[in-house]
Amino acid sequence: MGRRYVIRGRVQGVGYRYWTVQTALGLGVRGYVRNLPNGDVEVHAEAAPPVLDTFRAELAHGPTMARVSEVMEHDVAITGQYSTFHVRG
Repeated sequence: MGRRYVIRGRVQGVGYRYWTVQTALGLGVRGYVRNLPNGDVEVHAEAAPPVLDTFRAELAHGPTMARVSEVMEHDVAITGQYSTFHVRG
């Protein structure tokens, strides 16, 4: 299953992307994370549904310096093009 998350709040300039990579790798999630021009962070994640549920809960918490105000979530098609999880852009 694939999901796209958009995380809002104080999530840029606080290590959120690199924290997300470490969290995703620990859970076995494939995909990417990137900053968006409006200050949000976008995550494309591919894994089994229970893993994605755990990942979403982690995204809502974030690293120590982040302040997540909202996590928007949408199911997306699995691309199968990711063998790992990385920062994009």
